[in-house]
Amino acid sequence: MANTRTEDAHHERTACRRHGAVLERAILEAALAELARVGWNGLTMEGVAAAARTGKAAVYRRWSGKEDLVADALRAALPALDEVPDLGGVREDLHALCRMIRDAMFSASGTALRSVLHECDGAGGERFHGLIRTGVIDPGTRLIRMVLDRGRERGDVRADSGDGLVVDVLPALLMYRSKVHGSEWPDTEVAELVDQVLVPLLRPGAR
Repeated sequence: MANTRTEDAHHERTACRRHGAVLERAILEAALAELARVGWNGLTMEGVAAAARTGKAAVYRRWSGKEDLVADALRAALPALDEVPDLGGVREDLHALCRMIRDAMFSASGTALRSVLHECDGAGGERFHGLIRTGVIDPGTRLIRMVLDRGRERGDVRADSGDGLVVDVLPALLMYRSKVHGSEWPDTEVAELVDQVLVPLLRPGAR
């Protein structure tokens, strides 16, 4: 117990050298690193404090529990899915889009979020499902629709491809193969997905 108090006092003195946003960022980064190391079930506020080289009190002052801490860490770190460059054709646009979504999925925050979703049940799991929807799925769907709209305007995508299951094919395959087959989607598999599945599905006259 004495050692714990001594360690906390040391961490608090160290934390005093970092203030405000700098300390908060260190704690959020430590939370992501701990998620990658021990998973959701192994994550503790004390472990995050130690990884951030600060005291438990500094963490608890900002977050009441690990659900709030992890939600903020993920929200701050999720890559922005803003826009797919117009590369002149649906095939090229889809290649760029697939790489963007893959990079988001396998970023530190994307990996941590998938770990949380696999392990966290109940109300906490529902909260993180909402986070992945607003932070990943909805932006990804918007970008898919953007690519398909461009393709219809060019005439290289069939007219009825903008809604329904067609939009779900790309994220569904990415998630299925990453979870079931352990694929991390190297560029060769991205090319196969685009050339063997997406382009034949989307081209005019396809049914």
